[in-house]
Amino acid sequence: MDIFVEKFGGASVNSADAVRNVEKILLSETKNRIVVISAMGKTTNKLENIVNTWFNEHRFHTEQYRELTEYHQDIINSLFSSDKTAINCLKAVENLFKSMEQRVMNYSGKDYNYLYDSIVSTGEKVSTTIVSAYLNYRGLSNCLIDASKVIITDNNFRDANIDWQSTQARVIKLKDMFSPSCRLLITQGFIGGTLSGDTTTLGREGSDFSAAILAHCLNAKTMTVWKDVPGLMNADPKRVPDTVHILSVPYTEAVELSYYGAGIIHPKTIKPLENVSVPLYIKSFVDPTAQGTVICSSGSVCPIVPNYIFKDNQILMSVSPKDLSFATESSISKIFSVLAKHKVKVNLMQNSAISFSVCFDENKSILPLLTDDLSKDFNVLYNTNLQLITIRHYTLNAIEETIRGRRILIEQKSRTTAQYLVSNSDPKD
Repeated sequence: MDIFVEKFGGASVNSADAVRNVEKILLSETKNRIVVISAMGKTTNKLENIVNTWFNEHRFHTEQYRELTEYHQDIINSLFSSDKTAINCLKAVENLFKSMEQRVMNYSGKDYNYLYDSIVSTGEKVSTTIVSAYLNYRGLSNCLIDASKVIITDNNFRDANIDWQSTQARVIKLKDMFSPSCRLLITQGFIGGTLSGDTTTLGREGSDFSAAILAHCLNAKTMTVWKDVPGLMNADPKRVPDTVHILSVPYTEAVELSYYGAGIIHPKTIKPLENVSVPLYIKSFVDPTAQGTVICSSGSVCPIVPNYIFKDNQILMSVSPKDLSFATESSISKIFSVLAKHKVKVNLMQNSAISFSVCFDENKSILPLLTDDLSKDFNVLYNTNLQLITIRHYTLNAIEETIRGRRILIEQKSRTTAQYLVSNSDPKD
């Protein structure tokens, strides 16, 4: 049985018209599909705001909650002309949001990561409830699968690790759900669950990884990620003029690009696909018939051009021993232990004789906790509002044009990659 795994991100389901477009894509070809769907639009950001407001201020963010419920209600009312079907879908979504609200209001613990996973995962549950109901309403029979019961993880909340043996055993049973009358399964991206029943998440933008897990376990024919771009570009067109469309990328290069922060693919996505040689297609939901990009076992990037990756809202934290002794392996190990405790992913690092510096994504909820922990043993200074620029397959001209007029805090180069941590204004400690 050939099974195809496809993933639709938030932009592809951010309105009623967008959901109708998903239906059109699915109807264009008849095959056994597992479709992974992200939260609609900017839902995840609003849910994060609700988590942060409760955790930091012990206040429920009623404005964000109202915006979320009204946004999804509007989509439902636009999709369904049948009052009965709309009412049933509205009720199901209302129950999901009310359950989320109760979990927030009843939470008095101190584990930010646990609260985050419990609340933010609501976005994917709501989006799949709406899309599944709409497709069934339109005659495209499908089964809705709860990803937290299928993708089994440990309890490393906000960046859970996959229990591959338990996951494989559950995913393989999904094959039995396909039939001539039901060739479509729908599930959530980004989320998993522990054996004890807690919901977990796989890291931001983890829906790509969800799809890759399913493709790996089912040895899928292909995996396709539907985006609002023609495929993999060598830069964000909003930042770099005259971008180039990349037609094919080998797995190894895709891993490098995702590691440095290329937003088109999630860093964990490639390895499960490479292990079973499942090709990954990146295609445009705006123009589904266009060629797109394929990531596979091909020998080299086509074409080879500089690739630009920009990461905003970066923090540079410099840590030094209080007695001004050398930054030893032992002290650096202690620093990384604290970073790991707070789930901080390091994007760049550099050390001198008496200090060790790391660059990472800003998180205002975690930053004070991280600083307090490190300050017990070290002097800590940090700069905010920085940008990390990575140029893969750089040229001198590409570097000059990109960093012109920037204040460089850190510069690092290898044979193929140049990185610059920059500020457009004087940094503040």
